[in-house]
Amino acid sequence: MSADSVWIIGSSRSGKTTRLADQFYRWLSTSNKLGNQKNQQPVKTLNLRPTQSGVLILAANDDNRRELSDKIVKLTLGNYPIRAKTTLGFIQDEVILFWPLLIESLQLKAQFPVRLRPETEQELATKLWRSHLDAETLRHAGINEYRLVRRILDLWQLAAYAGIICEDIGQILQRGLQENNINLEPEFLGSLLLDWRSWCLERGFLTYGLITELYGQHLLTNHNYQHHLQQRYQTIIADDVDDYPAIALHLFEFLLDSGAVGAFSYNPDGAIRWGLGADPEYLSKLARRCQVENLAPISPDSLAHQLAKPMVELVTEKVLMLSLPESVQMIQTTSRAQLLRQTAEVIIEAIKSGKVQPEQVAIIAPGLDAIARYTIKEILTKQDIEVESLNDQRPLISSPTVRALLTLLTLVYPGLGRLVDRDVVAEMLVVLSQNHTHDGEKKESFQPRIDPVRAGLIADFCFVPHPDAPHLLPIKSFERWDRIGYAASKAYDQILEWIEKQRNQQVQRLIPSPISLLYLAIQDFLCKDQNPPYDQLAALRELLETAQHYWEVDTRLKQTNSPILSLNDTITEFIQLLRRGTITANPYPVRPVGGVRKAVTLATIFQYRASRRYHRWHFWLDSGSPLWAKGGAATLFGATFFLQDRLGEPWTAEDEKMADEKRLQRILVDLLARVSENVYLCHSELAVNGQEQMGPLSPLVHACVPVF
Repeated sequence: MSADSVWIIGSSRSGKTTRLADQFYRWLSTSNKLGNQKNQQPVKTLNLRPTQSGVLILAANDDNRRELSDKIVKLTLGNYPIRAKTTLGFIQDEVILFWPLLIESLQLKAQFPVRLRPETEQELATKLWRSHLDAETLRHAGINEYRLVRRILDLWQLAAYAGIICEDIGQILQRGLQENNINLEPEFLGSLLLDWRSWCLERGFLTYGLITELYGQHLLTNHNYQHHLQQRYQTIIADDVDDYPAIALHLFEFLLDSGAVGAFSYNPDGAIRWGLGADPEYLSKLARRCQVENLAPISPDSLAHQLAKPMVELVTEKVLMLSLPESVQMIQTTSRAQLLRQTAEVIIEAIKSGKVQPEQVAIIAPGLDAIARYTIKEILTKQDIEVESLNDQRPLISSPTVRALLTLLTLVYPGLGRLVDRDVVAEMLVVLSQNHTHDGEKKESFQPRIDPVRAGLIADFCFVPHPDAPHLLPIKSFERWDRIGYAASKAYDQILEWIEKQRNQQVQRLIPSPISLLYLAIQDFLCKDQNPPYDQLAALRELLETAQHYWEVDTRLKQTNSPILSLNDTITEFIQLLRRGTITANPYPVRPVGGVRKAVTLATIFQYRASRRYHRWHFWLDSGSPLWAKGGAATLFGATFFLQDRLGEPWTAEDEKMADEKRLQRILVDLLARVSENVYLCHSELAVNGQEQMGPLSPLVHACVPVF
């Protein structure tokens, strides 16, 4: 056991992150004191100087990374160099930084790596494997091509997280899949992954699975890299290691063996990413090398202090409890539609009466469909109550602005006529004719100069469909063009003139790429003399990043003797990729500038727990849903086969039942630790599909007195 390293155990909101920052400050203080004294016994000190990069800070996600690094910078007044990353972010940076070392050791082609996004990885892997995934294979698998490809790629990621090479995946699946859930030979799945890995390495493509495997199998075991690593980092600070993959333990042990000191925090009620690559049991072995420090088990200002134990017993052991205390209330209705409305009304009444502020309320559900999100946001925003939907991963194609820009591409580049029709042209005219206005009350709005009715008329009479050259006619081609109005006619003429100008430049090859065209359209139509709303900017930013990535991949494919697609085919595939809805727009930066946003939080269980937030009031939506046992996040197929304490062991129905019970206990304790005053169990007797709701929280529902 190292006398210098610290293992901090604590539940949610017990002060683990603050304790980590304080520990680093103590090390620095001790180091400075010893440095000013003479004739001391040999004691290990940090010996950090501003010119060194000696502190590695890791966190489970980006929000926590910023929080921890900000606390350390504040305590040390920014005088010491730190490097704060998520675990996967650190691994990715290291692979790219030491790519020349990998080129040398693996005899790879000398080319700069291109990282593949998950959606691009899926598309390219599908093309590579399509000859193997015929109709008969898919019939045996029992799932469609998209899901099968995603499952196979996830298996590689899980194996890499566990520190297992791609060649051993087939053997582990052979042992674990005694009852083969996808009716395919494990050796067949392993051979597909080996082909995919070779294909990526030949072209310099990096997927998350490949990045993790390269780091664990080739970098972390390379003597040159090990020398650089131990020279760069004397200190390791890791928060919430219960959410880290097994490979993180290998990194920590190497640094500790090399003389570094570490501070690690562990939450027994965490393990939020269990089933998604995290291996909390394996990481807990690191405690044997550290001084163990237990923080206060439960924060006294949270409901967990008085409710965690009885509620867990009520759910897991079905003990008899006449009623729950007044801090736990229930909103009960027959249908889910009624439940959404009544939940929103209770929140409105509480906020309007001053009992609680919007930023002190959280609505948490095991799963949030689009209807539920829309209904709650619509009801609350009509009462001037903002709603913040955490990590609302709506498809990028759901943005009208994105759809309008894609329609522009089809009207400028030839051969894309089958991707455009009258309806999308009408929508494009409305979006591109938006005008920025003020209503005199410091509120701004965007009013289209071409309203939907006029846009429909113009599209009916001025849009000429054609497989190769769809185009728009002048407004006077419409016999009753005078009905359109001056403002709308002028706006249409400007759009038509712009399109014709770009078509001429495209013919003369003066447009470098479709990305340049998208930039120009955004500049001329959407950001000219106006600032679009934040969500629209997020969608535009994601569209441009996706387009840049897509054409970067396309350029690399053309350089590596892959089948070359024409520009029109590339644009077609790009538009079709977006229309499949696999790419989402995630606004960034995630945290607001300034104070806390005055908005009600809306999130799934997984999103809320991962954000580590805290509120006065909780509304647990769909309390009768069976999805509460799953934590609001699906477990990846095969995740349990790659846990180090049961590597390759079959996963039985009994194992599944026990895992669900343990996860439900963690969820209850964690959520109760993040609320201070009231919990509302929001229960509808019938689910959306009309079936009766009898989920694992049903005993809690029966022990509550309904508000309605």
